[in-house]
Amino acid sequence: MILLRKLSFARAGKPLVSDASLQIHPGWKIGLTGANGCGKSSFFALLRGELHAESGDLEIPAVWRVGHVAQDTPALPTPALEFVLDGDVELRTVEADLAQAEAAHDGHRIAELHARLQDIGGYAAKARAAEILAGLGFAETDLARPVADFSGGWRVRLNLARALVARADLLLLDEPTNHLDLDAVLWLEAWLKSFPGTLVMISHDRDFLDAVVGQILHIENGGMKLYGGDYSTFERTRAERLALQQAMHDKQQREIAHLHAYVERFRAKASKARQAQSRLKALARMELISAAHADTPFEFRFREPEGVSDPLLSLEDVNVGYGATVILHGIKLTLRPGSRIGLLGRNGAGKSTLVKLLAGEKSALAGRCVAGRHLKIGYFAQHQMELLRPDESPLRHLARQEPQTREQELRDYLGGFDFRGQMADAPCGNFSGGEKARLALALMIRTRPNLLLLDEPTNHLDLEMREALTLALQETEAAMVLVSHDRHLLRTTVDELWLVADGGAQPFDGDLDDYAAWLAARRSQAKAAQPVDAEKQARQQARADEEARKKAAQAQRRPLQKEAEKLEKQLAGWQAEKAELDRQLADPDLYANPDRAHIERLGKRQAELAALVEAAETRWLEIQELIGA
Repeated sequence: MILLRKLSFARAGKPLVSDASLQIHPGWKIGLTGANGCGKSSFFALLRGELHAESGDLEIPAVWRVGHVAQDTPALPTPALEFVLDGDVELRTVEADLAQAEAAHDGHRIAELHARLQDIGGYAAKARAAEILAGLGFAETDLARPVADFSGGWRVRLNLARALVARADLLLLDEPTNHLDLDAVLWLEAWLKSFPGTLVMISHDRDFLDAVVGQILHIENGGMKLYGGDYSTFERTRAERLALQQAMHDKQQREIAHLHAYVERFRAKASKARQAQSRLKALARMELISAAHADTPFEFRFREPEGVSDPLLSLEDVNVGYGATVILHGIKLTLRPGSRIGLLGRNGAGKSTLVKLLAGEKSALAGRCVAGRHLKIGYFAQHQMELLRPDESPLRHLARQEPQTREQELRDYLGGFDFRGQMADAPCGNFSGGEKARLALALMIRTRPNLLLLDEPTNHLDLEMREALTLALQETEAAMVLVSHDRHLLRTTVDELWLVADGGAQPFDGDLDDYAAWLAARRSQAKAAQPVDAEKQARQQARADEEARKKAAQAQRRPLQKEAEKLEKQLAGWQAEKAELDRQLADPDLYANPDRAHIERLGKRQAELAALVEAAETRWLEIQELIGA
């Protein structure tokens, strides 16, 4: 297990956690939560051995393999499948050692390595890696593509697959659902639930946390506290604790005020002076109970749109795609004031393509797109963050957008997105992904749109910001089309679901649980549609396993056969020598003029040869039994 004893750690001289003591047992699945900058990533660095504690102890079993997702992926020529398999370090080590042993014709070592390969599931490693890649949205044709061919988001998925294939005892995942769509999130959720090792995960997806984790490790006010249960249970428990803490704080403040009033009233009276001094000492001894600080740093709302049209936007038998290739066809969709639509669909089905069509970034290949007179679109997608000017501050971005608005009003607005003080004036080029996403959202919301087009708006956003965005979307009068892997956001903000699949877009008759069932049914149909291929693959795998078993057995027999051949040659020599000694010792002439020393030497050698022959014959029989087995 992982043991923390009075652990304190810091980053760049800034204390983060002090005097933390707790235990994490094998097989636990833990959600690591806390405000930005509280020390979550630094704790991961501690677990990976990349950061040293200021004081105290952090104990991890020395034999544990620690897996994590790399932050960067260079543009490698390595095929995707091989890149992912490189994550299993022991597998690659065994394969390299096996190649060396085969080149050296070391039979004993070859047998040992084949046995280890069997123990770690090495013969099925490629199939396991391919299954993980398929679950994360990669097509079969992607497996042989070089890593350099993939975009940044897909390289993040490759790094995630590499971490999952590593057979880690301790798996550390930092925002694993970023860059995933909903079907990949659902697959990952199921995979992690069946993961046998210990999991520590940072995630801002509350539904994902609820489904996977059984404990929450929360960092707050420089301390670490372990809660039992999922994230929703943690939220309720913490809210109750904070409410109790706030009540105790309020009660204590009333007592302090009463004591102060007594002291001020009677301090000057000689008869009451001693009692006043006593109360002053009581105030000094009183351990102050801090107020509960549960307030979110985010507070914003969508302003009422300046005008509306009914309908806002209509698609009439529209085809859309890339070049002459049609991705979606025959789309009929009318967006009216108050429409709240969530788009569902598997990776590559065309959800983002449809949103780009609605945003006017793509033109229809056929059909009509009719925009209302007062249509004003607020469009958010990940590439919007790339349009930010890195040398400009949040305030400068907003002032350029609204040059006539007073600076203080702009600062007040940015404060609602936690761009306060120096942050409002800092160049955004050094901002984190979450800070850039917040700024892009702030700029979009400020335009007072009447149609919101949101494509994965919660990527990089923490739980507090997600909750603030959810509340704002619930209250806005603007129509909305939302693509998101955050099921909590979908459940609480949209009124109808549309399914993008099979080259079209249609209303989906069901909820998110029904969609998960639809995905499962699709996967089953895909497997059933290729029964011959599946059976062929199973036969090929069985043949490969049998061939590997025979190869390992042959490698194990080879040194035994060599030993048996050597024993046979030795036996032939020893038996011939013993037969000659037997003949000499049986000759009467040897004893006619006896040389006792010579006779003793012959007898001694005869006994030695008899023992050697007996031992060799016994070993030869043992070897024959092993070879025959």
